[in-house]
This record gives sequence, C-alpha cells and structure tokens, in this order.
Amino acid sequence: MKSESLSLPLIHGRQFSETSLPHGPEKLIHREPVGEANLRRMIRSMGIKVTLQRVTILSALIAGRAHVTAQEVFEKVHDTHPEMGFATVYRFLRKLVEAGLVTEVRVGGLPARYELATHRHHDHLTCESCTKIIEFEDPEIEALQKAVAKKYGFVLTHHLLELYGRCAICARQK
Repeated sequence: MKSESLSLPLIHGRQFSETSLPHGPEKLIHREPVGEANLRRMIRSMGIKVTLQRVTILSALIAGRAHVTAQEVFEKVHDTHPEMGFATVYRFLRKLVEAGLVTEVRVGGLPARYELATHRHHDHLTCESCTKIIEFEDPEIEALQKAVAKKYGFVLTHHLLELYGRCAICARQK
C-alpha cells in the first residue's frame, strides 16, 4: 500500500504536503559516511537486537538530507521493504532519540525532523517560512552558553540551540 502525504497547515499563506515542503538544508558541517558495521554497533549500544528493519531504517535516515521527517524515512524504506509500516519506522526513530543517537528538530506545528547525532555538535537556524534548516557552529555562542551556566551555578550536560526566523531567500520575498 502506497503511503499518502499528510496535509500540513498553511505556512505564510502556502499549503504544503510533507513531501512537497521546500526543503534544502545547507550543510555547513562535514559528515563522515557511516558504514553498516557502525549502524549495527549503534543498535547494539541501545541494548536491543540488531534486525534488518532497524539497519534499513538507520541507513535510510543517513542516506538523504541532513534533516528528514519520519515520513521521508518511511517512504525511502517502503521502496525496498513494502512490508514495513510507518509505525515501525516512527517507533524506532523515537528509540534512537531517547538513546541520544538521533536528534529531533521541531519547527512550529510541522512534523519533527531527525538527524544522526554522531557528528560534531552544531546549532540550527530554521526558516519558519520554507522550513530550511541551516547548521552552524559558533565558538562565541558556545563560550557564552558555558558562561551563563557557570554564572547560575548550573552544570551543563548538553544543549540544543535552535534559532527561528526567515532565511535570506524568504526574507527577500516578504
């Protein structure tokens, strides 16, 4: 059974479906390829059984853009494994997030985006108009966050910085 696109809310007067969103994240962070042996190791590190389904889902997650929706992962998996359901994909993505192996990025009421968390720490600029996600690193921001934590006697374990606004293209169109 072929999956159907979900209807999403209007974004600045435009109606999008999950598969027609004007994506195109700019990759400013270099990502090393992740081999199947490493995918298997990741699954084992979660204390769960390595299965073909789980390896396939992880492979689909890292094969596309930097930030993908569960629907996009499902569609990629469904092409080669039509027996695998959306719920299976979504549940495994949630387990990966809970294990800290995948990061979830949310933009307003739109579907969450997922990315493998095995690369260097980085932050996100997310366009609320076209949903483009730009990854960036900034040592000054990192230092400031540490200084703020220290000022309040807070011991940082990790963080996720997401800044929202309009990308250069969408800002010019308004």
